[in-house]
Parts: sequence; C-alpha cells; structure tokens
Amino acid sequence: MIRALVYLGIILVGLCVSPFLVGNTGYLYIALGEYQAETSIVFGVIALILFYSLLQLFEFIVVWVINLILSSRLLPEKWRKKAARKHTLVGALALAEEDWAAAEKAMVKGAEKGEIPALNLLAAARAAQHQNNTVARDEYLAKAALEPLAAKAVSTTRTRYLLQQGELESAQEELTKLNPTSKSKTPVLLLAIELYKALEDWQALKLILPIINKKHVLDEQAFKALSLETNLALLQSAAKTNEQELEKCWHWLSRAERKQAEYIAEYAIGLNHFEHKAQAIKLLQKQLKAAPSKPIFDALAQVLTPSDVEARKQLLELESQYEDNVDYQICVAKLYHQNSDYHNAKVWWQKACYLEDTPSNLHALADAQEHEGELNRALQTRRKAVRV
Repeated sequence: MIRALVYLGIILVGLCVSPFLVGNTGYLYIALGEYQAETSIVFGVIALILFYSLLQLFEFIVVWVINLILSSRLLPEKWRKKAARKHTLVGALALAEEDWAAAEKAMVKGAEKGEIPALNLLAAARAAQHQNNTVARDEYLAKAALEPLAAKAVSTTRTRYLLQQGELESAQEELTKLNPTSKSKTPVLLLAIELYKALEDWQALKLILPIINKKHVLDEQAFKALSLETNLALLQSAAKTNEQELEKCWHWLSRAERKQAEYIAEYAIGLNHFEHKAQAIKLLQKQLKAAPSKPIFDALAQVLTPSDVEARKQLLELESQYEDNVDYQICVAKLYHQNSDYHNAKVWWQKACYLEDTPSNLHALADAQEHEGELNRALQTRRKAVRV
C-alpha cells in the first residue's frame, strides 16, 4: 500500500514538473579547444547518464574478461583442490565405517592438495596402525610432523601407537620429548599414566600424581585407586630392596596416607621382613583397635607365627567383638592353618564360609576337611565352590 502511494506521488510530481521542463529546456554550451557544442540541459543530462552507463558496462566487461583468463589458468588447481576435498570426505566416511584400507588410500590422496594436509596424514596413520602397517604409519607421521603446529599431536600419536604395539622403551623415549608437566594437555597426562603403569615405573607415576590431582585428569574415585596402586607398589618394591628404602618410601607418604590401613599393612609386612616383628605387630594391633579392616587382618595372618603366643591370644580374645567380621574369621583360620591345627582351622573356615561363601574360602575349607579325613565333605565343598 505504501509503495503504491510512493509511485503515485512520483507520477503526480512528474505531471506537475513536465510542463515546466518542456517550456524551459535550458541552454548548455560546451567548449573544448576548437570544438564547441550547444544543447539543452535535458539532453545533456540524458547524455551524461548514458555515458556513465556505457562506462559501467565497459568496466564490467573488462573485469569479466580478466577473471575468465585467470580462472582458465588456475582451473586445474581448482579441480585438484575439489578432488582433494572429495577424497577427504570419502576417507572420513571410511574411518567411520572402520574400512581402514579405503580410509588410508583416500586420506593420502586428499593430503596432496588438501587444505590441512596434516589432518589427512594423521588419519591415514591411524588407518595404517589398525592394519599393522607400521612402515606406512611412520611415514605418514613423519610428513605430518613437518607442520610446526602438528608436532606435539604427532608425538602424542606416535607414543600411543608404540604403546599399543608393546614397544614400551620407544614409547618412553617419545613421551620424554613431550615432557609431561602441569602445562601438558590431558591426553598427554593420560598417556603418561598408561605408559608408566605398563612399565611399572611407579617412581615416575608418583611424581606426576600431584599434577593429575590438580588438573582433575581423573575423577576422585579413579585418582584414589591410582594413588593406592602406586604407593603400594612403591612400598612393596622398597621392602624388596633394603630397610632404608622402605623408611624413605614410608615417609614419602603424606600424614593422612600414613593413617590408611592399606599402607600400614604393607609397611608392617616390610618391617617384619627386615626382622622388626615387634614393631610390626604393635603397629597392626594399634590399627586393629582403631579401625579393623581386611588389609590389617591379612597382614596379621602373614606377620604372626606360632611363636607369637601373646599376640595370637590377644587376637582370639576379640572373637565376640568381630564375630560378624568375615576378615577376622579368615585371619584366625589362616593362623590355625600355620600351626597345622586343621581341626580348628576347619571350624574357623566354616564360620568364614557361613558369612561369605566365596570360592577361595570354600577351597580353603575343603583343604582343612581333607586333612581331617573328611573326603566326601571336602568333595561336596569343592563342588559348591565351582557352582559359586
């Protein structure tokens, strides 16, 4: 509606102005050197508009011709880039389908004139890795590493592939170049965890635990499990080395960690190994009164011997307190087994199986029954263990 009113206004203005223009066309005189021209203003304006239109048309034709010439010269390059994009798409789809041979072939072709060759080469390396073609894989990674921004990604990828192949020493050399620190990215730290565990390099893993915790690389439960595994491995290794190393490892733990049952149990076993039995028993008994747990009972079963009459007596006095604790029953049963007291061992294994009839408990009960000559019962117990 508004547009129609505008058009109508323009028409009315034209009708009003046109008689004035017809009656007063004006006069225009142009002199250029020896040339002179006389015309009306209306004709001059029309000629000027026509000249400008022709000039614009000429400019358009010139630009179009230049673009045509340039595009004809660069046309093969455009075709190659278009083909590279097509090959990259085909390779990506093949990777999604896990058609590794097709993916490798397409990604290599796409890398020749691709916009980001390093990505194509990394994808081709992945496909070659899945085909166990390590020669081609290393070739692709070497080419991708020529891109400065891709150097760390290539090194991380190479470390992961070497780890998957079981070439742990080579993987460690590559990881050393990455130098896992607090500034490292999460994938590098996760790779370091996996590699150090495979190498059983618990010292190196212990050093990066604070970084892993600070950067929240693992969730709380997974981090606690990793810390426990690392510290226990270090204590066990120290106990096999010497007493000084054991003490060093023990004091390397934080104050809170030195109160955990798992570490106390392992430390006590180490002390016992270096003939500090009294100290080990005292430490375990103290923890037993504070917070009894499976690691403590397991350690007591290893540390106590038939000659430790007083300590064994104190342990048996706790029967009424821990009558529902299966770990306590197992501990006492193992101690009787040490004495070759199979009758009492059988009684305590029966109590343990009543609380928790696991295959290990049932097989231990069957062993005691066999020593007591109860072969049929032992056979039934072992059958029950198999069913469980």
